[in-house]
Order: sequence, then structure tokens, then C-alpha cells
Amino acid sequence: MTYELTIEPLGETIEVEEGQTILDAALRAGIWLPHACCHGLCATCKVQVLDGEVEHGEASSFALMDFERDEGKTLACCARLESDLVIEAEIDEEPDAESIPVRDFPGVVTRIEDLTPTIKGVFIALDAPIHFQAGQYINFSIPGEDCTRAFSLANPPGDGAATREIELNVRIVPGGKGTTWIHEQLAAGDRVALSGPYGRFFVRKSAEGGALFMAGGSGLSSPRAMILDLLATGDSRPITLVYGQRTRAELYYHDEFLALAAAHPNFSYVAALSDEPEGSDWDGFRGFVHEAAKAHFDNDFRGHKAYLCGPPVMIDACITTLMQGRLFENDIHTEKFFSAADAQQVRSPLFRKI
Repeated sequence: MTYELTIEPLGETIEVEEGQTILDAALRAGIWLPHACCHGLCATCKVQVLDGEVEHGEASSFALMDFERDEGKTLACCARLESDLVIEAEIDEEPDAESIPVRDFPGVVTRIEDLTPTIKGVFIALDAPIHFQAGQYINFSIPGEDCTRAFSLANPPGDGAATREIELNVRIVPGGKGTTWIHEQLAAGDRVALSGPYGRFFVRKSAEGGALFMAGGSGLSSPRAMILDLLATGDSRPITLVYGQRTRAELYYHDEFLALAAAHPNFSYVAALSDEPEGSDWDGFRGFVHEAAKAHFDNDFRGHKAYLCGPPVMIDACITTLMQGRLFENDIHTEKFFSAADAQQVRSPLFRKI
């Protein structure tokens, strides 16, 4: 059985399979709806039901309160149709965004590399090429578990054979079933399943000014893809990457970025180590990403678009530093993957969009 879902103010009507969520149906039709945690916890995907009936699914009572349910609100990531439905969503126009339908992509692991002691590079040859914007991510299915894990695409988009092999940078999370399985059991030659592309994290190429990328840990994946894409297409805007890790052993793709900075006059690279042992031969910045950016730009970030990717605590510190340096909401874009704990934290209303 299928139902019809009409999304206002777009006026788009799509078919939804029985049991399929509003969000999944929209994304697979190439229609982007605001979302973040995808587990009914953060309320980013809240929409207004104008006509029809829904089952609210696993939406938490914190993210979707009883009075909101009575007012006809629901969470698109959890809600399933019980009739034809009309909803209204807050959809911001993004002139640089591509509307790419989400699809399923089976593939085979071609190789796995140790990028750092805690991060592996997983390379997957897909059965069919994937089209995506640099900065987007995929959902990776964990065998034997009724769950997926989100990983950013670390390679830039291309055409033909170039998009058949993708790269994921996977940091092991202590106690995490998904990342532990990838680190300890996944091997070259294994068949895997994933879906994508997801996300609204991409370079606003039509915007004037410089591009500032701030990343920490395996959050380097998206900025790497975005920077490689900009440089490969001959983009001449000033591009800066400020990347942080704890120690030199965890700093991956360091030599690649040094070589890119030497080859491209418009690209600058700043590496920051927050816990490098005293007395080591590290002669770069010692401290956190936001501190390195503040020093590099002399606390003046005007004229830039900032793209932040990393742990929530890093992103929060970077946002504070950017605002103190006179860069504000419309010029700050983030990619922050939410765990259940992260999603239940209170977010500033000033940053509803990011």
C-alpha cells in the first residue's frame, strides 16, 4: 500500500510506502527536509500536519511534546503515514544545493588502511557510481544490527569511474558496535550496503569571500572532500584549513595538505595539536582548533564562509570564537553527527539553522 504526501510550501506530491517515514520518502524523492539526529530526539525535523493522520513512531516526548502532538506537529524522521497527508515544513532556499535523490548503493570493500592508531580509511567500490556534493555523507549498514552509521565521504565527487570508489574515514568509538565491527571484522573483499547521499553540508560556491574549514578528529573527511573539489575545479578564492588532533600520531593527511598548500597559492593549512608531548619535534601550533584559527586570522573572520566539522564540543568552541571575531550565523555552516546524548542537549535558539 502507498499513500500520497504533499509537502508545502513546495507543492510537491510524492508516494510513500507503508511503514516508510516522511523523511526517508522525501529524501529518496530528492526533496530535502531539515533534519539532524534522525532518531526522534533533536526536533530539527519537526513539521506541521495540515491534513491527514500520522503515527508518531519513536519520537521522544522531549522533542515532540504532548501539546505539540495535539496541535498537529510531528517529527519527519519518525512519523509514518496512516492516510494521504499534507504537511508544511520550513525549507530554506539554498541556491548552491543540488537536489540528489537518496539511493541504496551495494558495493565491495577494496582496501582498508590505517590512517592513525584510531582511524581507518575504508575504500569501497560501488556497484553503480554515486553522485553527491562534496561534504555530504552516507549511511552505512552494520550487518547483524538493525542500524546504520553515518560517515562523511572523504573523497571529492567525480564522474565515471571516479565516483565508483568512495573513501570513508572511520574513528573507533570505545563501546561503539558499528565502529568496533568496522575496525575489527570488516575486511577487503566483503560486500557492504549503504545509502546516500545525505546532508546539507556543502560549499556555497556562489558566495563571495574566502572559505574557512575548521575540523577535528575524523571530522576532516568532509572538509577534505570539499577542499579537493574546490582546488580540482580551479576555484581561486582564499581557502584555509585549520585542523586539530591531540597528537602527531593522530594527524592524518598532513603531508597531503602541506603539498597542496605548496602547490596552490590560495590554499593555507594550519595544523593544531592539543596534547602533543613537550619536547617532541612538533614545531606547529599547540592548542585547540579555535585557538589556532583565532591566532591565524588575528581574531577577524570577516569576509569568510566557515565550515565546521568535528565533535560537538569543538564546534561549540569554534562558533563562539567565530562570533567573537565578527562572523555570524549566516556565514557559519556545520556538520555535527548526533548521538542520543548529543541530541538531548539544549541548543542555542540563535543557531536553529545550523
